[in-house]
Amino acid sequence: MITKNELKYYASLQQKKYRKLENKFLVEGKKILPEALNSSYKCEVVFATNHFIEANPEYIEEIKSKGAKLIALIAVEFQRISDLRTPEGIAGIFLMKQPVKLNLNSFTDSLLVYLDDISDPGNVGTIIRNCDWFGINYLFLSSETAELFNPKVIRASMGSVFHLNVFENIDLKKLNPLKQKGYKFLCADIEGESIFEFKATEKNLLILSNETSGPSDEVNEFSDVKITIPGKGKAESLNVASASAVLLAILSNQLK
Repeated sequence: MITKNELKYYASLQQKKYRKLENKFLVEGKKILPEALNSSYKCEVVFATNHFIEANPEYIEEIKSKGAKLIALIAVEFQRISDLRTPEGIAGIFLMKQPVKLNLNSFTDSLLVYLDDISDPGNVGTIIRNCDWFGINYLFLSSETAELFNPKVIRASMGSVFHLNVFENIDLKKLNPLKQKGYKFLCADIEGESIFEFKATEKNLLILSNETSGPSDEVNEFSDVKITIPGKGKAESLNVASASAVLLAILSNQLK
């Protein structure tokens, strides 16, 4: 059972200000929830509709085996906590972890990624998924980039948010000391050196920017080189999430 006040409380986590205030976030979906339960994030409660419970007995038993507290809701109650028009009927509430202190001396990976003012949560989630696919371990988000725990980011990432080390609200200038460790800052832009001709150095930070406004002044100031994906058709630009897949594929292959 759940009270009206409890339902209202969990429904409020759809909003960023309440997620930040309560240090909790929602993970929704049959495929993504197990990723969260198998991560280092602590689960407070799992909600499921009666229909979902009846239709997925083995799945529910697996959820219970993880030690998660399960509360059954009727469909109209579940709709309150969901941000989807047609929810699957399964979601969990998780506790955010204390932010890890950024220690630039610890970074030795050959390829890091920085997201500059990418506000669309679908793009951010897809980029995170692409980073996970290509073996990126560390990702940095600017203060203007969509929040990591936005439900749309989590959903678009298909659970990859739980596989990467992500640092939020990072100004690029804070990462400038990485250059002393040999990192080259690569700015992806509409113009620049062709990625098909570019040769990556041993250590690189790939910067992906807002596809509408382009790289910020800070990115232009701290970038060492601009790289681009040459187009052959009439499209004005390439979606930033799509571009990330191409760039990560080529760079990670060079650095393997």
